[in-house]
Amino acid sequence: MHTVEETIEVAVPVSTAYNQWTQFKTFPRFMTVVKKVDHVRPAFTTWTMAIGPVRREFQAEIVDQEPDARVAWRSLGGSPAHRGDVTFRAMAADRTEVTVRIHIAPRGPARVLSGVAGIAGRVVRDELRHFKEYIEGLGEATGAWRGTIRDGRVRPEEPKPHRSRVARWPVG
Repeated sequence: MHTVEETIEVAVPVSTAYNQWTQFKTFPRFMTVVKKVDHVRPAFTTWTMAIGPVRREFQAEIVDQEPDARVAWRSLGGSPAHRGDVTFRAMAADRTEVTVRIHIAPRGPARVLSGVAGIAGRVVRDELRHFKEYIEGLGEATGAWRGTIRDGRVRPEEPKPHRSRVARWPVG
């Protein structure tokens, strides 16, 4: 298993950074290796990525999501298998630290490529820089999905209101 961890500070509030990160379909606008993302269901996405002539498609399940704090995922099939998370930490009212951790377990022919030192780290570092340029250039998020996910299950955003205990008045 190979682990990559990269951190960058962006000059936007934590909610802005988090909100934009949850807009997976916009990733191809600023990430060079991400070619397409489909948000199939709240906890499932399909990714198409390419580095040079190598093109891969895989599905990912969002296993944990806490607004303004963390998004964690795991790949479903595809190679290399991976899991990871991105965390958001407010440094000041208008500054956020974004940390990406990816744990990669290459299978088959991809196992040979995993030995190339630092490639995955450089890709993540470059893509984080692209995210920084994109979100700071916009100054605000293009959308948001602020749902909470625990163990791959979407949690209700608001608790259901309590039923009234007032007796019904007779009509008439």
